[in-house]
Amino acid sequence: MKASDNPNEFFSRAIIAGGQSRRMGRDKAFVELAGKPLIEHVIKRSADLGQAETILVANKPAQFTHLGLPMYRDILPDKGSLGGIYTALVQAQYPDVLVLACDMPFVNTDLLRFMTAQINDETDIVVPTVDGYPQGLHAIYKKTCIEPIAEQLAADRLKIIRFYEQMRVRYLDESDYAAFDPRGRSFTNINTPEELAKAECLLRPTD
Repeated sequence: MKASDNPNEFFSRAIIAGGQSRRMGRDKAFVELAGKPLIEHVIKRSADLGQAETILVANKPAQFTHLGLPMYRDILPDKGSLGGIYTALVQAQYPDVLVLACDMPFVNTDLLRFMTAQINDETDIVVPTVDGYPQGLHAIYKKTCIEPIAEQLAADRLKIIRFYEQMRVRYLDESDYAAFDPRGRSFTNINTPEELAKAECLLRPTD
């Protein structure tokens, strides 16, 4: 298939950086790993996927101006990660939106490309699973998800995957992504100083 024939080439990438980082004690987006803020790892590793735009969902936009990305505050404040996904879907220009959390520094370019290749008219969500649990902040959502998410937010039901049962979901299990990320490092998120220390260890060369 030629690139020009690829129906999936027009999609948005959204980085979610609106969390409160309570367990870290400081804004996770700017915690440094190997001398670089976590959010910059995510942006760099997901930069070359063919996305038509990249947007940032951040509630303190002044802190992120140096990234040079279009930024949007949560449309509905204090609705957690689900609220961030909702904002990304509403503000994105394209019908398919790759959503990534800002604290997942090991996202895998090849896996993300594989995920975008799963986009089609019969699928609303493409999401990897770990031990059967969907990784909702490392997923592709269609704008068809906006209304079901809005209903969930209105009821203050903030668990991301709760609305999945209403949607057409393409789940990717370990056998689907083993060729790209056999250890599942893509889904490592950094919430605490202890997790940051473990991530630093993953980057150290072994003897």
